[in-house]
Amino acid sequence: MIEKERIRAMKQFDLDRKKSGYLAGVDEAGRGPLAGPVFAAAVILADDVIIEGINDSKKLSEKKRELLYDEICEKAISYCVASVDEKEIDDINILQATFKAMRNAVSGLSVTPDYVLIDGNKSPSTSFAEETVVKGDSKSMSIAAASILAKVSRDRYITEIADKYPGYGFEKHKGYGTKAHYEAIEKLGICPIHRKTFLRKLFK
Repeated sequence: MIEKERIRAMKQFDLDRKKSGYLAGVDEAGRGPLAGPVFAAAVILADDVIIEGINDSKKLSEKKRELLYDEICEKAISYCVASVDEKEIDDINILQATFKAMRNAVSGLSVTPDYVLIDGNKSPSTSFAEETVVKGDSKSMSIAAASILAKVSRDRYITEIADKYPGYGFEKHKGYGTKAHYEAIEKLGICPIHRKTFLRKLFK
């Protein structure tokens, strides 16, 4: 599928599901890392807004995500980014923490959505009419926009906090379980932003 057709299809996906009022796309970033919060974003785009080059955030370069982040924020009718920190992740588990971040992102929108599209196959129960969409970040323009806002926001947070916890390489791996990250944990131990429930096997 050529690029323009792909973009049009993503926009049409949203329009086909919109009954009336406002449609919000929701996605998360950071379910898998060993450290740091999980982020979620909700985005409402106008019917006539097309974001060229938009895609699942994982398929885009960091530079492209940053550029699209600014464009999405500028063109969105409303957007909200929310996070749940590592301590609460350990308390309530990552799935419930992700759902909480999604609900907070939706409730934080300045405009009330009439319909919510959520990436994945499990509902966070936003209290709005909603639909889960498997691989939604590559099918829906609004979900893709949310995936970019969540990913960029989380990456910026982890990069910023890396200075507080030197030696772990957070600015490079963003908290994910790379070989270098595991080696740093073995050498330095865990730090306050590590998710202890994700590292139980290392510290039995």
